Amino acid sequence: MNEQSVSSSPTKGSKTKDKILKISLKLFSTKGYKATTVRDIAGAMDMKQSALYNHFKNKDEILETLVSELTSSAIVTIFSDKEASELYRQGKSLLMSIATTFKLIGFDGQNEALLKLLMQEIYRNERIREIYNEYFYQENVKKLSSLFFMMMQDEMIKSSDPLLLANEFFSPLFFYQMQVSLLKLDKKSTSAVVSMFEKHVDFFWDNIKLEKQETLF
Repeated sequence: MNEQSVSSSPTKGSKTKDKILKISLKLFSTKGYKATTVRDIAGAMDMKQSALYNHFKNKDEILETLVSELTSSAIVTIFSDKEASELYRQGKSLLMSIATTFKLIGFDGQNEALLKLLMQEIYRNERIREIYNEYFYQENVKKLSSLFFMMMQDEMIKSSDPLLLANEFFSPLFFYQMQVSLLKLDKKSTSAVVSMFEKHVDFFWDNIKLEKQETLF
């Protein structure tokens, strides 16, 4: 009986901790981190503040835990499923899948809330700035630029500056994703912006692809 109680206790504690994080993320992303108190979180959990402190020592620790989850969000893990030698051969399909990831973030509650929290705290929290610069943008730009270089070597796209191309491709995606979030926040239609993700890929690829020259011999 005692062994069963000991083995089940961590699972219960883990579930409570996950629930605290989920509710905290919702409150932080709607009310703002500064405006949200530990009392607010405990109240939404229907638990005493003292009980919440058994899982997190303060509000800052909750934020730090949520921030760490940003490094495994959809935007960060775009290139994590396949080797570069496989990815670059996908050409336009690869770019379309990246654009789709950005588009769908605005319709995924967890990822949207994390991104909203990031945007709200980016000027106040150095750790969040580091994550945004390193994981969300620089790492993705670096990886895509290396894939563009491979495409150039394989004569799939025109020879150019691969790092510039990667920046040119990603920048509109961040802009469109932000537009989707803002429109949803104001309960306005997102259909016009949503279509821009695919249009961006079509326009971008048409301008960089290398047309194969047909020969008579």
